[in-house]
Amino acid sequence: AVVYDRNGVNYCGRLWWMLKWAGHANVAVLDGGLQAWQAAGGAVSDAVEPSRFTSNFVPAQSLSALVATDTVVKNLGRPQQTLIDARATPRFKGEVEPLDPVAGHIPGALNRPFSQNLGPDGKFKPAEQLRAEFTALLGHRDPATVVHHCGSGVSANPNLIAMEIAGLGTTGLYAGSWSDWCSDPTRPFAQG
Repeated sequence: AVVYDRNGVNYCGRLWWMLKWAGHANVAVLDGGLQAWQAAGGAVSDAVEPSRFTSNFVPAQSLSALVATDTVVKNLGRPQQTLIDARATPRFKGEVEPLDPVAGHIPGALNRPFSQNLGPDGKFKPAEQLRAEFTALLGHRDPATVVHHCGSGVSANPNLIAMEIAGLGTTGLYAGSWSDWCSDPTRPFAQG
């Protein structure tokens, strides 16, 4: 399966993750999305076409990690979990919150806005550059401990893809993300 969108890998990134979560090993993101396809002269059509899709895919053991809220809570502040928040920095800092009732972030989370993974052409940055950027962000933390999240579990996925491109391995997704986290007033949050 080749997935693509025209929204900075947000939506197709979530589909990429979901297919892997269902055990589909052969899934890829079209780098640069629909815009890159069209810029390269790829054909597009707005005609209604007959379905040609056939599949023998059967869901299998998950190839991606879905991290539950209870796990995030249990490992909060522990070295076996490194949270990376993919939201824009003003949302992460709690300066603005257009969607959720609480502004801020999960305590201890690092901030890596998903858009930082893409170059001006809308394609992922080179693997070496992504590796250097994530290594600098993580410092001494083990990439295998990373759990990505965002506002609602969508825009975190470009960070998961970028870490795989960088050769840093498969990381986890807290799909409930900030919306789920802040829905319980007993859970801690941070600002700034």
